Amino acid sequence: MIYKLFKNTYFLLVLICFSLNSCKQSKTPTIASQLPLIPKKIETAANQTDSYLKLLKNKNSAVVANQTSVIFKKNGNYIHLVDSLLKLNVKVKKVFSPEHGFRGKADAAEKVADGIDIKTGLPIISLYGKNKKPTAENLQEIDIVLFDIQDVGVRFYTYISTLHYVMEACAENNIPVIVLDRPNPNGHYIDGPTLNLEYKSFVGMHPIPLVYGMTIGEYAQMINGENWLKNNVKCDLTVIPLKNYAHSSDYNLPIRPSPNLPNNISINLYPSLGFFEGTTINAGRGTENQFQQYGAPFFPNSEFSYTPQPNFGSKYPKHKNKLCFGVNLKNSQKLDSINIGWLVDAYSKTPKTEKFFGNTFTIHAGDTILEYQLKNKISPKKIRASWQPKIETFKKIRKKYLIYN
Repeated sequence: MIYKLFKNTYFLLVLICFSLNSCKQSKTPTIASQLPLIPKKIETAANQTDSYLKLLKNKNSAVVANQTSVIFKKNGNYIHLVDSLLKLNVKVKKVFSPEHGFRGKADAAEKVADGIDIKTGLPIISLYGKNKKPTAENLQEIDIVLFDIQDVGVRFYTYISTLHYVMEACAENNIPVIVLDRPNPNGHYIDGPTLNLEYKSFVGMHPIPLVYGMTIGEYAQMINGENWLKNNVKCDLTVIPLKNYAHSSDYNLPIRPSPNLPNNISINLYPSLGFFEGTTINAGRGTENQFQQYGAPFFPNSEFSYTPQPNFGSKYPKHKNKLCFGVNLKNSQKLDSINIGWLVDAYSKTPKTEKFFGNTFTIHAGDTILEYQLKNKISPKKIRASWQPKIETFKKIRKKYLIYN
């Protein structure tokens, strides 16, 4: 009896131990598989110094740069690319600066003058003044040009136009171009009206949708590959790619890319609210919430109001010193498409006695169709549907030049 009891107890203990061990073994991989994967940190091309330093050795270099052209340090600090190159004994001869200037302090559309950089003593040649394209004289004695500017992936943001003219000038003068790639914070979608080349301008040079879903390095390859340079010249182009980047990657810009895009919210809303640049509606310029709200003095009275005042990046905001009623978008969810409803809303709130469309609305929209649609009260859904055929055509072209998933 005792033996039988012992025997049964023994087998029961063995069974319990076996079960516990099996559970322990089976749970281990399950728990591990449930752990969230920590994405690797995105590494900009500028940070990969060894990838481009050898291409600059013993060459007279020019750099196309602004305040975003930096190399990030592990402690969170950064050094400007130009300063880094000089420390590494690269022969930087001059700097070309885009809209907003080398240090990024000029207003939108404000002409930027040539000058001398106080810190380095280098000559600065403006590409947003009387001349938007480097001249043959500008490029004399230059062996190679390095382009490094943070873009935001929107057609009427002029840095891609500067890229075009730099590539074109270098192609005409047999000078290679290196593009140091940076993430596109609006690279996760493609949307908006496609530019009709009849309305080509510096705020839109190519037949692309408003939001085109490419990094500036990928875009440079498309400019070359689609023969968009004058007389079909080809640029001797090298793109230094990003590491650990995909178009779906979240990327927080540590430095504002221009004075009126102060944070991630404004950058995400910019494609939708940028249409207001071509209207009489204020899109937050003259406040601390640029491209995070819109309004006008002639809108119906509402709970939300603000008064635009001259400030950094906006010396002459629309409706300066006037009380504007409008819409606050600071708490908006992240967009993965253009919200055309805000433009429709603003047009509907504008009295017939007030002017809505400005001189640049067509070139911002890329065609006259959007103005027609607004005037004829076409619904946002139908407006968006009208964009789709050309978007699909563009996607096929875009695919040829992608570097990242």
